[in-house]
Amino acid sequence: MSKKPLILGIESSCDETAASIISENDKGKPIILSNIISSQTEVHKKFGGVVPELAARSHIEKIDWIVKKAINDSGIKINEIDAVASTAGPGLVVCLSVGLSFGKAIAASINKPFIAVNHLEGHSLSPKLNSELDYPYLLLLISGGHSQYLSVKNLSNYERLGTTIDDAIGEAFDKTAKLLGIEFPGGPQIEILAKKGDPHKYNLPKPIFNKGGCNLSFAGLKTAILKITKKIKTDQEKFDLAASFQKTVVEILYKKTRIAFTEFENQVRPKKNIFVVAGGVAANKEIRRMLINLCKEKSYEPVFPPVELCGDNAAMIGLVGLEKFKLNQFNNLDYPAKPRWPLDENAKFLKGAGVKL
Repeated sequence: MSKKPLILGIESSCDETAASIISENDKGKPIILSNIISSQTEVHKKFGGVVPELAARSHIEKIDWIVKKAINDSGIKINEIDAVASTAGPGLVVCLSVGLSFGKAIAASINKPFIAVNHLEGHSLSPKLNSELDYPYLLLLISGGHSQYLSVKNLSNYERLGTTIDDAIGEAFDKTAKLLGIEFPGGPQIEILAKKGDPHKYNLPKPIFNKGGCNLSFAGLKTAILKITKKIKTDQEKFDLAASFQKTVVEILYKKTRIAFTEFENQVRPKKNIFVVAGGVAANKEIRRMLINLCKEKSYEPVFPPVELCGDNAAMIGLVGLEKFKLNQFNNLDYPAKPRWPLDENAKFLKGAGVKL
């Protein structure tokens, strides 16, 4: 029986220091042998957001221990690793450089291939860690830094159908939470507060709701939240605003996803309609519920990563590494960190109200 590939994945694009060992079973399906994540929430809480210099320092302090633990927990030895995959972008360059340099050093020391991974591609493939997933599929990538609809035709073959023209959806959640006085990271707490509130209390704007195809905008919504919070006096009003905000986001995604479905079908004409939702915001239960119902309505198969793998993690980085390893797609050790690295590198910037050029 041939040896199964063993890939070390390393992630340090923002404020999680993570390492994972990924392999595959006899049927060629990926399996997680270990997945270690160290969060920096306590480091950044008092600042209300991620401070790049502090994040990088924390990565430097923890990465050696995190990688060793991932290797030990997997039950393998370091010289059994077949390749090292590290996030090279997009992200905070001072943070990316830590994991990228550490991964290169390990690859060089054990004389094994190095693979530079696009963090967004990690999210896009993450559902493969727990489910069957065939190309092509429509991807909704929603996180703290990204909100995009992409046609995924194959590994490293993406076409952007729509994106945010300003703020990412996760940023809108976090900024709303901050305005409501919720400690960082507050985005996930919005869902909890919303359960106590009236979602119909506040009529909030839906920027470019009726134009711009499946492009998105959240800056105007965030501004409206800012104005309302200055007048809020009670906890119940906070709950009502959280519920109204979440309801508005759900309505925006419902309409824009319907448009994305049509664009995907017209462009790709797939034999099977598959809709993948990935990124940290994919953990939101209300958004999941709406998208699953929409998929039933439009005859799509909804695919989500496990909730614990929606946020930043190294298992998804190792998974991309595994896919590229089997295709002998390796990188030189001088591969640079890329603070900006779109999945669809041919997509042009947007101007105006969400019009794709």
